[in-house]
Amino acid sequence: MDDGDLGDNIQQEIDIIEESVSHDRRIGNDDAHLAPNRWWFASSAFPMIAGTLGPVASAFSICALVRPWRQHYTPSQPLKEADFVADPIWLTVINAIQLGMAIISNIFLLLNMTRRVRFTIAQPLTIIGWYISAILLIALLATASGPLYEGFGHLKNELIWSQAFYYGIWAAILYFVDASLMVITFYGASVGHYPNDFNLTPSQRTLMLQTIMFLLYLLVGAVVFSSIENWNYLDTVYWADVTLFTVGFGDFTAQTNLGRALMMPYALVGVISLGLVIGSIRSLVLERGKKQVDARMEEKKRRRIVRTMTKKGQDELLEPIREPRRQDSMISQGAQSNNQLPATEYERRKAEFDLMRKIQAQTSYRRRWVAMGISTGVWLILWLLGAYIFVKCEEDYQGWKYFDGFYFCFVSLTTIGYGDVTPISNAGKSFFVFWSLLALPTMTVLISNAGDTVVKLIRDGTLRLGNVTILPGEDNFKSDLKYIINRCTFGLMYANYTEPPPLNREKKPTSKNSSTDTSDSTTKKEEEKLDEYARGRPRRSETGEDDDPADPRPGQERNNSTFTARVRRSLSRLRDAHEELPTGTNLHFLLISEIQVLMNHLKSSKPHKYSFEQWAWYLKLIGEDESNAETHGKAQPSSRHHHHRHPRRRKTNETAEGVEKDVVSDDTTAWSWVGNRSPLVGSQEETEWILDRLLERLRESLSVEGKKQVTADARRALGADRRRSPDDTYHRKKDGKEDN
Repeated sequence: MDDGDLGDNIQQEIDIIEESVSHDRRIGNDDAHLAPNRWWFASSAFPMIAGTLGPVASAFSICALVRPWRQHYTPSQPLKEADFVADPIWLTVINAIQLGMAIISNIFLLLNMTRRVRFTIAQPLTIIGWYISAILLIALLATASGPLYEGFGHLKNELIWSQAFYYGIWAAILYFVDASLMVITFYGASVGHYPNDFNLTPSQRTLMLQTIMFLLYLLVGAVVFSSIENWNYLDTVYWADVTLFTVGFGDFTAQTNLGRALMMPYALVGVISLGLVIGSIRSLVLERGKKQVDARMEEKKRRRIVRTMTKKGQDELLEPIREPRRQDSMISQGAQSNNQLPATEYERRKAEFDLMRKIQAQTSYRRRWVAMGISTGVWLILWLLGAYIFVKCEEDYQGWKYFDGFYFCFVSLTTIGYGDVTPISNAGKSFFVFWSLLALPTMTVLISNAGDTVVKLIRDGTLRLGNVTILPGEDNFKSDLKYIINRCTFGLMYANYTEPPPLNREKKPTSKNSSTDTSDSTTKKEEEKLDEYARGRPRRSETGEDDDPADPRPGQERNNSTFTARVRRSLSRLRDAHEELPTGTNLHFLLISEIQVLMNHLKSSKPHKYSFEQWAWYLKLIGEDESNAETHGKAQPSSRHHHHRHPRRRKTNETAEGVEKDVVSDDTTAWSWVGNRSPLVGSQEETEWILDRLLERLRESLSVEGKKQVTADARRALGADRRRSPDDTYHRKKDGKEDN
């Protein structure tokens, strides 16, 4: 048995697998589009909600502990003057125990978010502590309705629950909700849906600390102002909440000069601190959540479209064009049956790319309006349900009807704060603090979503209406008109005009920038020479001779920095995917220049979206060719059997030596613009994706050049040793003996 080539075969298989893995890493994006949104909520949104509401619950627990739960009240006296009735010692002790457990749970959650304590240790302690606090509070609230009424000289109808009692109710609800959310998060990590950590950015990990600092600021400020103005402490908490949330009802106002003087810096710092917290919450909901939801919605839309095209037999666009014969036949067939059918692989990939862009546009449009609908629904719930609860709290004291609560909630949500209708009951004031902490972030998110949908729709509609009426443009008049008719008829008319024409149309050059155009034209020939030099190819001069860039000529000596800047600017303009790439140092310089351009794109406020030609150029730089179907595959509705890879080889044409070469072509390396491995899917921005791959390509290219240099040096050294003559060695030895 001849096993002489066994080692070569094994090495060949290893090279094939490494090439497959390298290609998969080069093209594949993250898996955000493949993970269901529920596990993103469990790993990101739920920890943020718990980190925000956990300190709120502890703040309410403090309010439930610092004052007794009962007051002696008669209808003839103002509610503010009702006397407190001391709580039994067992209630105070149990209340303090649950507060201590809750604070320990919050500390462990904060240490877990700052990565000071491991996830597997902190989360069980946090969950258990919050559940214990919730259970103890519920037990106290349930038993307090009976035993606390007994053994007193007051009539039962003269005892009312203080604000501290109701703060205990809100704290118990929040503890139970937070613990339940963290149970889901811990379960998802335990079964392996995500690592044992929170999927949060560093700024989002500090949201809990920001919330704690704001609540401490509110509670400590209430202590100061309650002593200055001689207010009940929990009434001062209500006043501080109304002040920092800029509602300003005016039912509680500072009467002393010291209180008024301190109120101004207290309100200024508090409003800024609240703005930071609200900004972090907005960042979570609108920025962090938008990427994940967009990626998942795009994946569902992509699967649905690919599945529909496959069932209807309209998936010719998704099939790579591998053979020239098929391209010729498709040209003839396309001329007869379908003029839109692409004739070459490059055109087919461009059509595929445009299809994916359309999927992205439709998904983004739908996501914005879905987010607008959800935020509007939550806002309406807070408005309508909050109005009902306020009516139940105030009807025994002020005789509120539902419209009174409806009006009060609207004035509060919009921070108008007339002050003509305000809560005076203990339940109403405590519920307002709880309700406002939920309402303000909801209102902020609603306004942000409205800016992306309703406001944008009105602005764009106004511009398009102006384009077809009083301010018509020089072109695209019909496109604007047809698009407006399409939107007004809900797509029944002009069905092909679903995408709006661009609003920012190119303007003709004016005399102001004509000098710039002239200066550009004067340096055009020079930059063309630099282009040819940068590509590593000599340029033919007008006389037919090759220009030697190394020859010094009069007028060509420039400052090195100016020359480098011109070459960099020239390289950034090449971007032709059909041209051959330079090699060696020129390729390195080209990669560095493009990396510089992408770094500037990262600084933009809005993420960049690149055209197909730009993508083809960048893919060319990282080793992909949009005109070559070898690594292109047909998009599938979903990926199956992806736990391990089985690369298969497909033979290509014979080489010059007559030996057939094996090319890796399998389901893992082949990819499509509308496939689940497309660079356009996932949560990573396009600029980040391209930049990562260009940096990797630069590293690989420099590594290869370094190995070549080492090999060349070794060969030169070996050649120098071999050039030594044996006779010379003999004579050197003989001369040495004669000298001795």
